[in-house]
Amino acid sequence: MASSKAYIASVGFTPIGDHWEKSLTDLAVEAARGALAPLGKKAPDQIIVGNMFSSMGAGQEHLGSLVASALGLSGTTAYKVEAACASGGSAFNVAYNLVKSGAIDSALVVGVEKMRDLEPEEVSQALAMAESAEYTQFVGATFAALNGLLARYYMEQHGVSRDELSSIPVLDHSNAVTAGHAQFRKAITPEVVSRSSMIADPLRLFDCAPVGDGAAATLIVNDGANVASKHRVEILGGKIATNEFSIYEREDMLDFKATKEAFKAAMGQAGLAPGKLSLVEVHDAFSVVGALSLEAMGFSKKGMGSKDAKAGRYSPGGELPINTFGGLKARGHPVGATGMYQIAEAYLQLTGQAGKNQVPGAKYAATQNIGGVDSTSAVHVFGGAA
Repeated sequence: MASSKAYIASVGFTPIGDHWEKSLTDLAVEAARGALAPLGKKAPDQIIVGNMFSSMGAGQEHLGSLVASALGLSGTTAYKVEAACASGGSAFNVAYNLVKSGAIDSALVVGVEKMRDLEPEEVSQALAMAESAEYTQFVGATFAALNGLLARYYMEQHGVSRDELSSIPVLDHSNAVTAGHAQFRKAITPEVVSRSSMIADPLRLFDCAPVGDGAAATLIVNDGANVASKHRVEILGGKIATNEFSIYEREDMLDFKATKEAFKAAMGQAGLAPGKLSLVEVHDAFSVVGALSLEAMGFSKKGMGSKDAKAGRYSPGGELPINTFGGLKARGHPVGATGMYQIAEAYLQLTGQAGKNQVPGAKYAATQNIGGVDSTSAVHVFGGAA
């Protein structure tokens, strides 16, 4: 099979929030229909769904066939991909490699999650499945607690202040004010973060991404698909990498090796130097994760991720804008869909459709989607509109 170029031909997504009136299927179908528009009456060659915990959140599995049927596309190859909070980015990577290889000519990728139907303790239990059931969950460590330990160690090792740790959430909320699909469209201050409820010391409520429902989708095509679309963005590279599964197994738990490897490989495939990127969508499920991700990708030196954000390096008018629609903290984090929201947002930026959140002259973008505490990282790089 000859290698081909792969493109995002279109995207679709729902606002993130409390969708009490919509089911998991409703959300997936709404996003998918938006992405399928360029195909007209044709079906994609495959449908790939990214999702983390539909069995707990909606009492539903077998999402591939379910979504295909709900779209009136029964008979189409369809299946689900799961990689904890990196499920969306991982599903996209599977589709990208299939389309680029020429094995198929088109794929619909849908990331979807229904979280708000669960009680808070049930959400905590579901998120803990990203870690080891045999060891970490067994002793009662929540996902937030693990990231709290990471944050405390990070602050002590690198002299990071409370205000500096707050800088990425503050930036996210500022960017989300003008993002129509964002869950929380309200600016905050470092004081708001530092005075919010304690979740897992030193992480407070506003250090942590919220719980929400949502779905985002993309249509990936190659030149053999014969699909007419108004805007296309080339997928220049994509890589999934893994780390030692649990942070206590790692030589340095502040070194996000999965993100480092995935970013290096994806940028290598794209043939780009990091300085060429116009923006990056960073997986900041917790403020410390955003900082460590920026350091792993080489944009900040060790211990400087939060400090650089506070200095304005990652603001809309800064050296490298990040989380241009609010990131996980303010746009929202419907876990299995998050990677697909990042990719849809990169598409909007590169096609000049980002409205008030537009990065002027955006030419290249990268997205980074993490499962667990950097146990899996999916990084993709995109080129300008075609």
